[in-house]
Amino acid sequence: MRVGIESKKSLAHPRTHTRGSVLVKRLSLKVIIYLLLIIISLIVAIPFFWMVSTSLKTVVESSTFPPSLLPSVPQWHDYADVFQAVPFLNYLSNTIFYALAVMVGQFVCCSLAAFAFARMDFPGRNVLFVLYLTTLLIPATVTLVPSFIMMKTFGWLDTIWAMTIPGMLGSAFGTFMLRQYMLSIPRELDDAAMLDGASPFYIYWKIVLPLCKPALTVLSVITIMTVWNDFMWPLVMLQSDSVLTLTLGLASFTSGGSETFVSVPLSMAASTMTVLPLILIFFIAQRYFIRGIALSGLGGR
Repeated sequence: MRVGIESKKSLAHPRTHTRGSVLVKRLSLKVIIYLLLIIISLIVAIPFFWMVSTSLKTVVESSTFPPSLLPSVPQWHDYADVFQAVPFLNYLSNTIFYALAVMVGQFVCCSLAAFAFARMDFPGRNVLFVLYLTTLLIPATVTLVPSFIMMKTFGWLDTIWAMTIPGMLGSAFGTFMLRQYMLSIPRELDDAAMLDGASPFYIYWKIVLPLCKPALTVLSVITIMTVWNDFMWPLVMLQSDSVLTLTLGLASFTSGGSETFVSVPLSMAASTMTVLPLILIFFIAQRYFIRGIALSGLGGR
């Protein structure tokens, strides 16, 4: 009997050793992954930290070598001086208006097109969708000159219409993302609503669209970030200070002129105030953003 018990223990020992080695490997892999994520996060956060730190330094301290990591005495007045150097509030209000207007237009046009491609059957639907997606392959610089000529023909140069109307008409990326999300919604909901006499627009407005909140959140964040960070389009289309965006306003700090404009801490303070709203928007919508990416087919599935 003792021999049998010892033989069973000897057989069970390799399994226990194997499980322990597997757990050690998994734990080591997690540690390595977390260390890599921490390193990457630090690399990404260092420029932002340096921007904030430089915005609190004096002009002399910002140009010393070797540079100091933290300011000796924080200069908070740089943030107030930004509003005196340039019409920053005007640039901010213009950028917010452009971003919100384009976001609303993207909601309407992209969601309607996505609903047609995902939930309605018509001849040539797939071919038309593929042709629409091919517009993503065209670089924006190729269409910049024709767009400029078109805006000039309409008389929209240096106006809010050039900054809002073209972006409000939808995009291939937004349509594709919403279509992928709508395909994950059961078609039985449409069939049940049609049996009750619901029209296609009622199904779109009351059934499908409320279920697309995560995807719409993703679209809103991406649209706001795109309009907020855009530089080339407003550079070509705008000239007057009354319609300029934040990106062009930041460019004025390094374009020469008075001594106030070439102040490095002042430009860093303006950059910090420009980036901060985007960071807040992302953190507020982070949960819906991740969920929308995962369920819309853009997460590698």
